[in-house]
Amino acid sequence: MCRYGMTTYKPHYACFDCRKTFKRRLLFDVEGGNNKNSKETKARCPECGGLLADMGLDFESPKKSDLKAWKHLRHLYIAAITFHSCGCTGPGYIPHDHQSLVTHLERIKKQYIDHWRFWKNRVEPTTDSESQKDWLKNGKYLLNIPYELNTGTKKKKQVDIDKAIEYWSNNIENIERSIKQLS
Repeated sequence: MCRYGMTTYKPHYACFDCRKTFKRRLLFDVEGGNNKNSKETKARCPECGGLLADMGLDFESPKKSDLKAWKHLRHLYIAAITFHSCGCTGPGYIPHDHQSLVTHLERIKKQYIDHWRFWKNRVEPTTDSESQKDWLKNGKYLLNIPYELNTGTKKKKQVDIDKAIEYWSNNIENIERSIKQLS
């Protein structure tokens, strides 16, 4: 069972400049749970006034004096790797040093390029038997596409190929930007 499913926990935020962490109450909790449409304001550091990074519920901060760990946390945040999870299995793989982070991002980039190539060369099946064979052969590509890009009916799902190519191109650009920032 999800450990975060039964109770609302305060999100963990970090200020990389001050090397401090904070837990912040949700506006939804402050207003008594009546106004679900209220918008959260950006979390700011009470010490320096800078924006705080939302690190997730599974985040544990290093000591303030551990400069290397704080630098690595900043790099993780730049690469969009945080400690968010539902509580069942944890946040997933978190690289523990700079080199493993870059290696991890390069591996993800290769996967994105593989998906982009699949969609770039995609030919839609025309018959039901071809469609079934296609699902067996290319299921990993067909299932790793956002729901919004799916069209058609429940039985005859189709994907807008141009949007799929654009989706994977954007992912490649974003991860290249992250790798460049970390270099």
